[in-house]
Amino acid sequence: MVTADAPRADVAAAAVPLARVVRGDLVESVHLGHLVVLAPDGSVRLALGDPDVTIWARSSLKPLQAVGMLRAGLDVDGPALALVCASHNGEPGHLDVVRGVLAGAGLGTDDLRNTPDWPLDPDAAWHWRADGNDRSSLTQNCSGKHAGMLATCVVRGWSTGDYLDATHPLQGAARDAVAELTGVEVERTTIDGCGAPLFSTTLVGLARSFAAVSTASSGPEARVAAAVRAHPWHVAGTGRDATAFMAGVPGLVAKDGADGVYAAGLPDGSAVALKVLDGSSRPRAAVLAAALAVAGVDADVLRPLGATPVLGHGAPVGAVEPTFGPEPVPQQVLA
Repeated sequence: MVTADAPRADVAAAAVPLARVVRGDLVESVHLGHLVVLAPDGSVRLALGDPDVTIWARSSLKPLQAVGMLRAGLDVDGPALALVCASHNGEPGHLDVVRGVLAGAGLGTDDLRNTPDWPLDPDAAWHWRADGNDRSSLTQNCSGKHAGMLATCVVRGWSTGDYLDATHPLQGAARDAVAELTGVEVERTTIDGCGAPLFSTTLVGLARSFAAVSTASSGPEARVAAAVRAHPWHVAGTGRDATAFMAGVPGLVAKDGADGVYAAGLPDGSAVALKVLDGSSRPRAAVLAAALAVAGVDADVLRPLGATPVLGHGAPVGAVEPTFGPEPVPQQVLA
């Protein structure tokens, strides 16, 4: 456990270029970060930067938190469990499932304690506001996770008003699942954007956890994997790359996270985790596609999923290009 007077961890140390943003014939920007690709036996197939860097995995932890909820007694599957793992768009179909999870526990949207916000999807946000609604905990992208947390508390007879307290038994169950699946002691705890406790891990630990979930044949891990594979739209939504990757790559379990995090696991045990140093989401899809190609996924399947054009006057004039791939990529000298 890290003490209060311990030195602050700095994710910038040892970061390397993961992607270049090319506009015309000029490298306009460079995204640095850390990345690890694990082979099916758990060995490191590719490491860029520091695979042992300590990170806040943000919403990429949600499938692990969901495992903790299931172990504690949560009894949902299918779209409902996918929503518990989700950073959803706030589209009507998402909100209906969140309401259903709450209703099944005898609760309502007023019991949610996550930070009120607009739906992520622009069309959903426009309609929500046009109907006279304000920012809401229901429409905030983490409401599925919070509904699952509340439903778990009801099953166990735990208090619901303080479910976000880091000392609450619910959060202890989530913390234990994160530590076990990553194989990394939780050294730091803070508060995520939605108000829930957030647990530290390492990049390679995050990859290891997605390998565990994606290869599970029974138990809570297998239930999580089955739910997100069968219902990728519920994990993110229309136009979102997490949904597109899981719909396009057979058997993939993937979850994006705020501030440039992504994690994914394949049925053979290969896994990927990445952290973009500047927190940008712009290069994530391109970098994830390149990493999955290193893991052995067909490049033809990945090409449209990772394509990230750079636009000029609404037309492509460049692209976000990963610095690596299955074959060595020449490294430009960065001034």
